[in-house]
Amino acid sequence: MATMRSMQREGRRGGRASRREARASVGAGSWPVLDRQVPVYDVLSEDRLEALHQASIKLLEEIGIDFRDDEAVAMWREAGADVQGYRVRIPEALLMNLVAKAPSRFTVLARNPERNSEIGGNKVAFAPTYGSPFVYDMNGERRYGTLEDLENFHKLAYMSPALHNTGAVTCEPVDISVPKRHLHITYSAIKHSDKPFMGPVTAPERAADAVKMAELVFGANVVDANPVMLSIMNCNSPLVWDETMLGAMKVYARANQACIISPFVMAGANAPASASAAVAQLNAEALAGVAFTQICRAGAPVVYGHFVATISMRSGAPLSGTPEMGFMNLMIGQLARRYGLPLRSSGMMASSKKVDAQAAYESIQTMYPVFLAGTNYVMHSCGWDESGLSASFAKFVLDCEQIEMFYRFGQGPQFGDFDEAVATIKDVGPGGHYLGTEHTQNNFQTAFYMPELADANSYEQWLAEGQKDATDRAIEKVKTMLAHYQAPALDPTIDDALKAFIAEREAVLPDSIA
Repeated sequence: MATMRSMQREGRRGGRASRREARASVGAGSWPVLDRQVPVYDVLSEDRLEALHQASIKLLEEIGIDFRDDEAVAMWREAGADVQGYRVRIPEALLMNLVAKAPSRFTVLARNPERNSEIGGNKVAFAPTYGSPFVYDMNGERRYGTLEDLENFHKLAYMSPALHNTGAVTCEPVDISVPKRHLHITYSAIKHSDKPFMGPVTAPERAADAVKMAELVFGANVVDANPVMLSIMNCNSPLVWDETMLGAMKVYARANQACIISPFVMAGANAPASASAAVAQLNAEALAGVAFTQICRAGAPVVYGHFVATISMRSGAPLSGTPEMGFMNLMIGQLARRYGLPLRSSGMMASSKKVDAQAAYESIQTMYPVFLAGTNYVMHSCGWDESGLSASFAKFVLDCEQIEMFYRFGQGPQFGDFDEAVATIKDVGPGGHYLGTEHTQNNFQTAFYMPELADANSYEQWLAEGQKDATDRAIEKVKTMLAHYQAPALDPTIDDALKAFIAEREAVLPDSIA
């Protein structure tokens, strides 16, 4: 028995060390986009699904939706919609004919072709958090983000195997002036990772700069024929598409780059205090945006997206991980499948101000319905904290480990060695053990997912190793990963061209805070 315990300790220490070394290596930096083998969950009957659809259609036909952009309303008028000022009323036939032009799946090219990401169908791609002004740094301090922080997040995304996109503005680099910030965000995503990335949307000219930078990397003809970026456009709920988002949408759709059409709905604030009615409004907003991309360029890649939250009716603060959010995600998943559109949602979301039990509970309670809804592109998969106000380095790697487990869960039950394993039961017989069997020796490293950051050691060993909590272990991993980081190859000629373009644009852009 003592020998068995010794084998367990040695195997655990050796296994943990070897897995830690393997995961720190750049070669482990990417798994293929998940081909989900577990079924999605339909929470709605066909009658209720149809009721949601019809409610959205009536909103667009009878109330209408504002497109607050002169060119956009002119395009809608020419397409056959009823346009009065900025208010656009869209007949169902026109709307659904346009939505039908959008592809049900597409592939986003990466600098490294092995990192290409298929979006749609049963595929699931994971992406990091996005848009936080603050960071929780290596010392656990909350402060404004910097370009160095952003570069480190991009490096971590590159090295994290279950992430399929580098992201973009994981945190805001506030040490760069706003008019020039998008150039450095896009360059960092290109330079520090060879996975696909996301483009800026804060102004149409900034979107155009990102398209130009992508052309310098891939070639103009390649970019025109294939998406190399995904970019997110948030509807100004309720029922307003504003000039800024429409400007970016026109640039990207016309350039054949993927638009994620994402109403930003907080039920009880900018949508009804009802999960089902909020989804009806969101669906109307999303369908109108998807349809508009097809007016810009028929067949342009587009994702039915959304951001949903409920708010506290006591304080007005956004909540994470609530049952109603779960229902909303599941309902939206059914709608996206009805329309044959790829789906985007938000994963490991938390309102907590620390990496604590609340953050873990909220994140997992959010992620499970998102996963079972059939989401194809999961944003905010790692690092989101404080209702999105902060990106946490510790939570980034802790969440990534959870995403690796979702990836494994999504592969479904494995039966490749079933007959061999059953035969082992016969060999061992009653009262035996399996530690020394040939099957165990051949499969112990791959039979089960073994997390690195979740401590399962004895209390005595935990004491001996410094009584570290999850945050301590996570920060150690962040530092180890960054110490092992090796930049992916980038043609020096392309790198020089990108730097020259940034210098050219910075020469004419102001240093200002807006």
